[in-house]
Amino acid sequence: MIQREVSAAPAAVSLSQGGSQDAPVRERLAMAASRIQALEASLGEVIRGKPEVIRLSLVCLLAKGHLLIEDVPGVGKTTLGHALARSLRCGFQRLQFTSDMLPSDVLGVTVYNSLTQEFEFKRGPIFTNVLLADEINRSTPKTQSALLEAMNELQVTIDGQCYALDPPFLVIATQNPVEHHGTYPLPESQLDRFLLRLRIGYPDAASEREILRQTSNHSAELVRPILSAGEVLQLQELVASVSVDEALLDYILAVVAKTRGHSSLALGVSPRGAQALYRASQALALVEGRQYVVPDDIKRLVVPSFAHRVVVDTRVALSQRGPDTAGRILEEILKQVDVPL
Repeated sequence: MIQREVSAAPAAVSLSQGGSQDAPVRERLAMAASRIQALEASLGEVIRGKPEVIRLSLVCLLAKGHLLIEDVPGVGKTTLGHALARSLRCGFQRLQFTSDMLPSDVLGVTVYNSLTQEFEFKRGPIFTNVLLADEINRSTPKTQSALLEAMNELQVTIDGQCYALDPPFLVIATQNPVEHHGTYPLPESQLDRFLLRLRIGYPDAASEREILRQTSNHSAELVRPILSAGEVLQLQELVASVSVDEALLDYILAVVAKTRGHSSLALGVSPRGAQALYRASQALALVEGRQYVVPDDIKRLVVPSFAHRVVVDTRVALSQRGPDTAGRILEEILKQVDVPL
């Protein structure tokens, strides 16, 4: 099922308005932080009691990554993806993945036009800025793989012809890790394309009370656009200006090396995973209004960045059954690596 949605709202103020593009980085970071705070506040009206999940979702967006939301049914996975998409004045498509879905349902198809006597390419829903892939593990591996090229190279190839996607491009995928009937687990190669994997969890009592009092079951539709596509691109460019000390680079590499030699892990973090943590830490610093990364940024992001990239040894997985065995192992690794002063 495909849902097309267009948000109509007045244009937002550009990050560069009120100053030139050559304005000091510090001023641009302060202006960016104010826009990000407005975005967080808007999302907080929909996703109650989960500020860390909201913040890391924005980190994923600003780091030019893709987001995998994995949790049990009913905790707001689709609502978060829907609300985040609606908070951006960008193109948005939603795909409900099913077992009978074909790659052409995602990418598009070439058809013959009898009037012009030529073949024409009809673009699929992937040609958008934000794609919500709901219950992605319900489709076959062949359909899942249709997203790989787009997520990695910002283009799709159909019938030998390459078609570029317009930036920004964000895939928000959801899946239920508990139900296994009629599902196809994402392979490691595709999991590696997601910058972060988040779990929302159950709300606390006060937040759940607010959820019960909500007058609408479709609160995500009330989210107003905060950032335009141009402003998102500006923020993504600002992420590159956030400095990372050499000692922190060594810290990241030390954690990565530990994952590759840990006895409980059959597969450690790849170089792409190390790059993901590096970019995500820069984006987190920007979201918090800083020009530099601190060790706590990296520590907060190790599990969301790495847990879906490592493979737990079979014997350990059988003896330590739980929702996040990989996360617990990564927490142990963090305790074994000295934090730079």
